[in-house]
Amino acid sequence: MIAAAWHVQAMVPEVAALGPGEPVPSPCNNVCRMDPCSGFCEGCLRTIEEVTAWGSLDDARRREVWQRLEERAAALTPTLSRGERE
Repeated sequence: MIAAAWHVQAMVPEVAALGPGEPVPSPCNNVCRMDPCSGFCEGCLRTIEEVTAWGSLDDARRREVWQRLEERAAALTPTLSRGERE
C-alpha cells in the first residue's frame, strides 16, 4: 500500500495543476488488486466503487476522488509532508 501512496502523491501535483476543462487523469497504474483489509486498490488506493464508477464520473467528481486519494495517501505516509515532496 505504501507504493500506491507514493504513486498517488507523485500524481497529485499534476492533477492539481489542471486547468478548467482539462481532462482529469485516472490514478490507475495497472496493479489492480484489492486489499481485503483496507478495501483499497493496491495500485491506486481507490475503492472498488470508485474504480467501477470512474468512467462515468464527470471531471468534478473525479477531482473529488483525487482529493480522497490524497488524504488516504497522506494517512499511509504520515511522515512525508507535502513540503518534503516538492
